[in-house]
Amino acid sequence: MGKPYERDERRAAFAAEARAERPDPAVLCLLIGAEADPAAGEAELDAAQAELDRLAGLLPFGPRDPADWARAVGDLLGGRCGFHGVPADYRRLESSLLPEVLRRRRGLPILLSLVWTEVARRAGAPVCGVALPGHFVVGFGPHDALVLADPFAGGAVLGGEQAAALVAGTAGGPLPAGALRPAEPLDVVARVLNNIRAWASGRPEHSGVALWALELAMLLPAHPARLRYDHARLLVERGDYLRGAAELEEYADVVAAVEPATARAIRHRARAARALLN
Repeated sequence: MGKPYERDERRAAFAAEARAERPDPAVLCLLIGAEADPAAGEAELDAAQAELDRLAGLLPFGPRDPADWARAVGDLLGGRCGFHGVPADYRRLESSLLPEVLRRRRGLPILLSLVWTEVARRAGAPVCGVALPGHFVVGFGPHDALVLADPFAGGAVLGGEQAAALVAGTAGGPLPAGALRPAEPLDVVARVLNNIRAWASGRPEHSGVALWALELAMLLPAHPARLRYDHARLLVERGDYLRGAAELEEYADVVAAVEPATARAIRHRARAARALLN
């Protein structure tokens, strides 16, 4: 293994990439993987990038229409290479970590879609991720006429009725107008981090995972102010009462002008957290 990234080095690299003119979601998700595995170093992240390059090199060369691209990438990744997902993957942290998804060839829809888009993009395909309600897929072709494929199902191509049925099954409603649009890179990364936090939220023994996922989310530009409150509350839950109380008070100052009652309640929580130090 290569020299491990130090925590501050990982965070600085993540923050810099998130603020780049064109943030690279693959780089950001590999850094998320390094946060989960502090022993990982630059060599391991380079190896993951090399694997994406290798997979792209296995695609047949030559121009093709969007439907051909969808079938070719699905045949390679979902067929020959066996990338797919099953319901049990939602219960595994590894399913949200790009290095592990590349190794296991299993993952959540958003991570599998990232593999699809990165491999296809490297091969020259017009491709994007598409955040359908409740499920992430990929789209090939121009943004106003995307051919959809579902990497979680091994790359199955979705017609309009199939996409609507998928949304109805996962989100319980119709396919909204405007849902078939490319996902922004930082929205993809924020969603990955939200998935990690959701996985950890019901597992108190993994509050450390929730903490680093939250702290990475706070490094994304234009993140919701609410994350500061969530971070403070998690610090208190983990026994870091002094830092948690200080952050609660800072958040109370932020919301005081528009929600004075909320600010008072938060300051009360800060005092309660400090009282636990006695």
